[in-house]
Amino acid sequence: MNSVESVENEANGLLQQGEHGVDQYLTFVMEDDEYGVDILCVQEIRGWEDTTPIPNAPGFVKGVINLRGTIVPIIDIRQCFNMQETTYGSLTVVIVLRANHEAGSRTIGIVVDAVSDVHSFSESDLHSPPSLGNSVNTSYIKGLAQAGQNMVILLDIDRALNFDELQGFMDVQPEADAAPSNS
Repeated sequence: MNSVESVENEANGLLQQGEHGVDQYLTFVMEDDEYGVDILCVQEIRGWEDTTPIPNAPGFVKGVINLRGTIVPIIDIRQCFNMQETTYGSLTVVIVLRANHEAGSRTIGIVVDAVSDVHSFSESDLHSPPSLGNSVNTSYIKGLAQAGQNMVILLDIDRALNFDELQGFMDVQPEADAAPSNS
């Protein structure tokens, strides 16, 4: 059994346990940092496969895949988080998620370096993200939690995978670097 199957099996077991007052998060790694998404949003974990590019799509949209008849956009959230691009390899994983928006729900895949683990956090384990002013948008962060020696950044998938807001995250610039206004 490979590591993806192992994490999927553990996640399924945790979902069946249904611990009261505790939420489970699938964690993954990007640039040595650990991030987490609510396990209830996770539909599937897949290895990287080539995508069909969409003309004129933002750079963070790597293309689409056909997932059993559903066309799923694949997003490289490294680019949305202004991280250095990387070459996709054998450990690169796509986490297929269901995000909710005003218009309904949407299935989206996110490219991550590797799947890490499944952690359980209660509401009291979560810390609010720090306020960093207008130069850093943290609205997509649900909270921060400690898992052993690692700090896990828990993402609000419904906000993080909103295409309009994704583009906005990439457009935010530090105030010193912002273009002068013509007012």
